[in-house]
Amino acid sequence: MAGLDSPGTLAELLDHHDYLTDDGLATAAFLAVRMGRPLFLEGEAGVGKTELAKTLSAILGAPLIRLQCYEGLDAAQALYDWDFARQLLHLKAAEATGATDARALEGEIYDRRFLIARPLLKAVETQPSVLLVDEIDRADDEFEAFLLEVLSDFTISIPELGTIRAESPPVVVVTSNRTREVHDALKRRCIYHWLEHPDFDREVAILLRRLPGCAERLAAEVAGAAARLRAAGLVKPPGVAETLDWARALTTLGAVRLDPELAAVTLGAVLKYREDQDAVRTQGLRTLLGAAPGSTGGPTPGSTAGSTADPAPGGTRHA
Repeated sequence: MAGLDSPGTLAELLDHHDYLTDDGLATAAFLAVRMGRPLFLEGEAGVGKTELAKTLSAILGAPLIRLQCYEGLDAAQALYDWDFARQLLHLKAAEATGATDARALEGEIYDRRFLIARPLLKAVETQPSVLLVDEIDRADDEFEAFLLEVLSDFTISIPELGTIRAESPPVVVVTSNRTREVHDALKRRCIYHWLEHPDFDREVAILLRRLPGCAERLAAEVAGAAARLRAAGLVKPPGVAETLDWARALTTLGAVRLDPELAAVTLGAVLKYREDQDAVRTQGLRTLLGAAPGSTGGPTPGSTAGSTADPAPGGTRHA
């Protein structure tokens, strides 16, 4: 963390690693790193929550350890497990050599070499590290309470081996898509930040940086269409990843602008639900392709969309 002396410095480092951010997110991330507090990122899917953790890992030169949450996840799956197959092989090998001391054998099979470290134990044992607890809202309430206990002191007790304590706490990023409300107790332990989708100018800048072969007019029209899709009440509004896929598909087809015919045949790159595609076609593709937000038709080729605009809330990786 040497040299990370201000939110502005962190913002510059994030930009250097192709992650666009604003003062709010840069400050929240900086405080989380310097204060040793988890960073709780909440927002719609595709706004850059997971990517921020990956980028922090690159900036800090620390391995990223990811705990993907899901319904039914329990403490054992997140902490550690014993390698029963290797333990059994060890017992059979000991029997073959005539070993008879049961107490000694028991001590041997519960040796550290037979322990399989899961993400939380790996994060405690690895210094430095970045621990990503992804989509905590998908886990059960019981796991959420357990996670809060671990994050309070980064200490893990293993009955057969004793207590393992982190020499220095990992940088922790917790993400939520808000499919359910996360308990206040966990949020109070963290530095909290809500991420929005990027605004029009920022999304144009993302497209141009990530897809250097993309025409500026096409980037502007795709960003404008994506903004309208997000306001259309769809089942699954497109995130930045989908916008990039759409622009990449159009560029692959040789497009320099977005027209109704191309939009119709490439909707599968940006909308992943049949209901959403049907709704867009019903509303009319020409409505979707109207003037870009805040403009009279989007930037023309040769313009510098996104180069001087004020940053939007949140942050988004664009390369």
